[in-house]
Amino acid sequence: MGRWEPNARERLATAALDLYSERGYEQTTVAEIAGRAGLTERTFYRHYADKREVLFAGSAELQELFARAVAGAPQATAPLDALLVGLDAVSEAFTDRRDFARKRHAVILANPELRERELIKLASMAAAIAGALRERGVAEPAAGLAAEAGVAVFKIGFERWIAAAERRTLPHLLRDSLDELKAVATGG
Repeated sequence: MGRWEPNARERLATAALDLYSERGYEQTTVAEIAGRAGLTERTFYRHYADKREVLFAGSAELQELFARAVAGAPQATAPLDALLVGLDAVSEAFTDRRDFARKRHAVILANPELRERELIKLASMAAAIAGALRERGVAEPAAGLAAEAGVAVFKIGFERWIAAAERRTLPHLLRDSLDELKAVATGG
C-alpha cells in the first residue's frame, strides 16, 4: 500500500495488533508498526501518542456513548434498566469486530502494563456512568454501585462474547449477564 492511501489510522491499528500478536507487545516497535502499515513513524505519531494507545483508541468515545445512553434513558427507568440502555448502545460499537476484539484482548492479557491500562479504562467508564446516574437523580451509593455493576456486566458479557466457541451476539450476552446480576441481587 502506498503512503498516500486512506485509512492510515485503521492500517496502523491492524498492523500493530498483528505484530503484537506475532511478537508480543514489548518486542514490537513503532517503526515496525509503521513499516507494516506502509507508513512512516511520523504518521504513526500523528494518530497515536504511543504504541499502547493503538489498543485503547476509542475508549473515551465508548465511555461517552455508554454514559450518554444511560443519561438518555426514559426518566422513569430504574437504574439497572438504564444500564441496559447503555449496554445496548455500547454493543453496537462492536458490530463486526469480534475477531479484532479477541486479538486485542489476548494481547492485553499477556502484558501487565496493558492490563493495568484496561483497568484504568474500566474505572473511568464506571465513574462516567455513575455521573450519568447521579444526573438522573440516583443518589449515592446507589449510583456508584449500579455503575460498577454495569461495568462488571459489560466486562463479563464481553469476555463471554470473545470466547472462541461463543456464537451468540454481544447484545444477547450483555442482557444475559445483566439478568444474572438481577437474579443474584434478588436471591434467585
